[in-house]
Amino acid sequence: MRLLVVGADRVDAGKTTFAAGLIRFLDATGFKPRAGNDYWFDHDDYREAVGSGRLYGKDAKRLVEAAATDALPEAINPIHRLWRPAPDGDTFLGPANRTFVLDRAGDEFVVNEHAAVPTSARDALPLEDAITVGTLDELNEVTRDRYLPLLDDLSDRIRRTEPAVVESYGDVARPLRDLAVDRVAVVEPARTRIYDGDRFDNACAVTSGSPGEGSLEERVGEVIDLIDPLEAVELPPLTAPERNDPDAIAERYAPAYQAMV
Repeated sequence: MRLLVVGADRVDAGKTTFAAGLIRFLDATGFKPRAGNDYWFDHDDYREAVGSGRLYGKDAKRLVEAAATDALPEAINPIHRLWRPAPDGDTFLGPANRTFVLDRAGDEFVVNEHAAVPTSARDALPLEDAITVGTLDELNEVTRDRYLPLLDDLSDRIRRTEPAVVESYGDVARPLRDLAVDRVAVVEPARTRIYDGDRFDNACAVTSGSPGEGSLEERVGEVIDLIDPLEAVELPPLTAPERNDPDAIAERYAPAYQAMV
């Protein structure tokens, strides 16, 4: 069984909390194909990672902890991006007030030559041999050559894993385009809606348009406008200790997980 967890909101939808509880509920393995954090807004998480000479985020860390294995976050999250604020709008990629600084792609790094890389990152990460990109075309080339093979390898691992829980990023509907899933949970504050995996994938294909436009990421809101959920389940509010305890999440969200499987 392969289950996908996506968020109806760009941020703070609660999908990592939902995914962590689902992993514990099913004794599953979690995967986070792409992730990112912000040097400013997620500074504690950033410092924890670079303090050990690594780059990962709290979402992937929570998923491996929920699975109760000794796997590293990087093992389930091949691509991780570091952002930082760009208050003057000097951005290379991303929203108007935030810019891409560097990526970890497997065990390699890709650096934006226009961004101010934090000194702590230069000191802690092996950036001397990093790939440098200065234009969107260059980043797209690196994506084709370096990122997509990593995602293909991850898809193969997920197909061999039973059960598997895949968490998307932001409000992106399909983190892995060639991976079929059985059910999709669209998580938002106070509820989740459960969708059939095939119908969700078909709606993604319609939303993406013609094959020439297929490189664009489908947004969850546009996809679910085209299909009806199998079921909608209310999610109770959680205390801070509960949100950090996969067993407590599994218990509180059990009706949603039962509806999903």
